[in-house]
Amino acid sequence: MMCGGFYMLFNAISVHSSFGMGMGIYSWNAFGGSYGVTSGMIMIPFIIGIAMVFFNVRSLLGWVLSLGSLAALLFGVISSLHFDLRTMSLFDLLVILVLAVGGLGLFLGSLRSKGG
Repeated sequence: MMCGGFYMLFNAISVHSSFGMGMGIYSWNAFGGSYGVTSGMIMIPFIIGIAMVFFNVRSLLGWVLSLGSLAALLFGVISSLHFDLRTMSLFDLLVILVLAVGGLGLFLGSLRSKGG
């Protein structure tokens, strides 16, 4: 019941991404202007960090640059995702939610100990 409900729910969600190499990931306003960092700009410290790691594997700055820029790039990709629920009737949505949440309740109830 739970698996069927969550399958129907996840099947009704479409995911879109607006991520690209020229897309602005981070932006801020300061001194009367708007400044931003694009995803292509994040690749520059990543490339420098990788070169530093390949030159000297014990380079702390190289590891910080490469892992930090990789984390920023991953955060940028995740933050650019858009989720849309497809058009459905109220009955369809109620059936999906009853199956998913009811099955989850039955599953969690089965994990309780019988003595308490």
